[in-house]
Amino acid sequence: MTIAYDTLLLGAEVVNQDGRGIRDLALKGGRIAAIGALGGVRAAEIIDCKGLTILPGVIDTQVHFREPGLTHKEDLETGSRAAVMGGVTAVFEMPNTNPNTVSAETLAAKVAAGHHRMHCDFAFFVGGTAENIEEIPALEKLPGAAGIKVFIGSSTGNLLVEDDENLAKILNKITRRASFHCEDEMRLRARMDHRVPGDPRSHPVWRDETAALLATQRLVTLARRLGKRVHVLHLSTGEEMEWLAGHKDVASVEVTPHHLTLAAPDCYERLGTYAQMNPPVRDAAHREKLWWGVNQGIADILGSDHAPHTREEKDHAYPASHSGMTGVQTLVPTMLDHVNAGRLTLERFVDMSSAGPARLFNIAAKGRIAVGYDADLTIVDMKRRETITNRWIASKCGWTPYDGVAVTGWPVGTFVRGTKVMWQGEVCGPSRGEAVRFADSLPA
Repeated sequence: MTIAYDTLLLGAEVVNQDGRGIRDLALKGGRIAAIGALGGVRAAEIIDCKGLTILPGVIDTQVHFREPGLTHKEDLETGSRAAVMGGVTAVFEMPNTNPNTVSAETLAAKVAAGHHRMHCDFAFFVGGTAENIEEIPALEKLPGAAGIKVFIGSSTGNLLVEDDENLAKILNKITRRASFHCEDEMRLRARMDHRVPGDPRSHPVWRDETAALLATQRLVTLARRLGKRVHVLHLSTGEEMEWLAGHKDVASVEVTPHHLTLAAPDCYERLGTYAQMNPPVRDAAHREKLWWGVNQGIADILGSDHAPHTREEKDHAYPASHSGMTGVQTLVPTMLDHVNAGRLTLERFVDMSSAGPARLFNIAAKGRIAVGYDADLTIVDMKRRETITNRWIASKCGWTPYDGVAVTGWPVGTFVRGTKVMWQGEVCGPSRGEAVRFADSLPA
């Protein structure tokens, strides 16, 4: 008898755009081939998924994998290994590497380095700077480009665009949605004396909520004037969430698991500099306002802002310690624990982690479980209780701020374009990651 499909996934609860229910999935040629009652069909591999839940593949649109130039703490292979271990099927990687990703050549080098070496699919942001403004229309449409990323504050060298004149020039050139780190650099400079040596609790005092709000307001005001679409990364303040509620026609909003989970001052007292991020983790009142934004639909998507540093770099006395923490591997279990705690529905998690990224960035053939779409699947056990540990972390730096935290809901399988790349905690087979395609930059 002819084998009809490559893989059959039988008896799982499938969560997708039309709700949730027990269904079978058939995969063939890297794509979803059939959905429904498929128990009598033949396939090369049949997997019993009873008791499990299948989600559209989770897309993490903000990671820092540090390659090239900073590979002592992460690289494309180890970062993507962490991604698929955590159920993430595609990532958008940031441009602040060495050299910065600011040209066609540096982008092409990253795409080549990731092809069939990364375990998940990928795209790379191109940094928008004062020096490459004229090239932006071409750069944002290149193969493997996730779009333009701009650091309004808190970066170094050529990636910092702190003035409205150059920010407006960049916005004038974009046609796709561009992404922005919003902290007002002038205010950060003026408040540097608020840093208390040796005390990371002063980090959110220095990088206060006003610095974030000012930058976000400047950006969105310019974008509205110029008729452009912008994406505000890693929102950290209640003031921003409330203000952005009135500007959803212009600005989309990302929130992170760490801003939704941790709170000051407790996180700094427990974790010290290992809780240090930009923008900072703030107090519980801000965290609750971010959850309000999630539940009101103001927040569009989740991103981990995975930003690994070595223990040596994190162990420097504040403020010499590096800002950043791991997150791509813990995004799914941390958020599933919030689902089980009733803070959001599983359908809302799907909207924020797969359908939402596909919608905002116009990703081709990803973000849904639908016939003809890429067979990117995140398979989870919603009842499984596990403890996150440093030992589980596949990132090269080998630590997580959630070490010792028990969660309910766990990734058990990751499929990328029909290939089983992780199953029950083990990476399966050689890496086959390829560049994500975008509907507004497909070749003619």
